Amino acid sequence: MKIGILSAGGDCPGINATIRGVGKAAITYGMEVVGILDGFSGLLFNDYVPLDERSLSGILTLGGTILGTSREKPFKKKEGDVIADKPQLIKQNCEKLALDCLVCIGGNGTQKTAAQLFERGLNVIGIPKTIDNDVWGTDVTFGFDTAVNIATEAIDRLHSTANSHKRVMVIELMGHHAGWIALYAGLAGGGDVILIPEIPYDMNRVNEELLDRSRKGKPYSIVVVGEGIKTGRKDEPAGAYIARQIEKGTKLETRVTVPGYMQRGGSPSPCDRIIATRMGAYAALLLNKREFGRMVAIHNNELTSVPLSEVAGKTRFVPQDFYLIKQAKKIGTCFG
Repeated sequence: MKIGILSAGGDCPGINATIRGVGKAAITYGMEVVGILDGFSGLLFNDYVPLDERSLSGILTLGGTILGTSREKPFKKKEGDVIADKPQLIKQNCEKLALDCLVCIGGNGTQKTAAQLFERGLNVIGIPKTIDNDVWGTDVTFGFDTAVNIATEAIDRLHSTANSHKRVMVIELMGHHAGWIALYAGLAGGGDVILIPEIPYDMNRVNEELLDRSRKGKPYSIVVVGEGIKTGRKDEPAGAYIARQIEKGTKLETRVTVPGYMQRGGSPSPCDRIIATRMGAYAALLLNKREFGRMVAIHNNELTSVPLSEVAGKTRFVPQDFYLIKQAKKIGTCFG
């Protein structure tokens, strides 16, 4: 067999570990491996490189992706496109490369594109990748653990400066419309208030919680905010909005911190290296068994796969009855 590997969408710690896992396992099965450059753009312009044992060596710990990435969505037409039928061109170029299968490493958008390409007749296998942990069909995605570690360290550092200045510190964390990072990092970092998109919040209740802490002699508070919470203000980031509402409603000195893209950068954590390697090697197993049109998944720490058709267009949100929310509430954490 001859396979192609690409990484698409936002960058994420662990992509290189996944490429390595797929490639090294595929080579042991006797497959020829090529890397498609810059996501689906590489399939439009025939940009690729051969991947062998030497090129896969030493990339386990590297952040980013040796193949590059892009936000190209071949099924989504945009103004200025010069290629009439991108999916058809991708299929033709895969045939020219004599690819037996395409391995797509990416998040929700990538898995949706992979499902659509499979419907067009391409053999495809997906591997879920995102720091947001919001890909439907798997319990966890690589990149999430690293992001939580980085976000938790940021919260840890805020405790000392918040205490020194007797302030309310608001920290806005990534996650798009899902609150996984804010929930896990908020709990791990000792956040007093955690606001996530899945749980409606009452600003008056948040402010009363902060005032109550102040009345009890607690000199500072940490408010963890998921970037996707509803604010009613499209022109203002979530963290800035919440900080402004707190200062307005409580008169407590409030500052906001946004770690931003630092949550997506750097070397993957040991946990993410293991998850990525496991997922990559399992994708190669699916290739060897010719089980196409599926996405690698982890259920109860066991590797499995799910149909791409079931994943496409869905998002994995934090359930309101999630066990960590219940535990956090028992220790007095306010969710608004």
